[in-house]
Amino acid sequence: MLTLMQTLLFVLSIAKFVVFAHFIMSWLISFQVLNLHQPLVSQLWYGLNRILEPLYAPIRRILPQGAGLDFSPIVVLILIYVVERLLMNNMMVFY
Repeated sequence: MLTLMQTLLFVLSIAKFVVFAHFIMSWLISFQVLNLHQPLVSQLWYGLNRILEPLYAPIRRILPQGAGLDFSPIVVLILIYVVERLLMNNMMVFY
């Protein structure tokens, strides 16, 4: 059971990394540091969008529009943090 919990925590840390990468990449694209006309950048961008859109879409429907700002990555990161804390605080159940 401990292995299952460690695997879940590892998957959550990968999810955090992917959300952070998407967040940073969106800023770099909006400030024109990265160009979507480059093949590698566009493949990474559209791949991350395809992975994260199922997580962001329900949150975007609930949250109000924030003057052009998208707060859904922040909400996803908070939810990941909450799940991590729930797993860590209930670690004794796995022993």
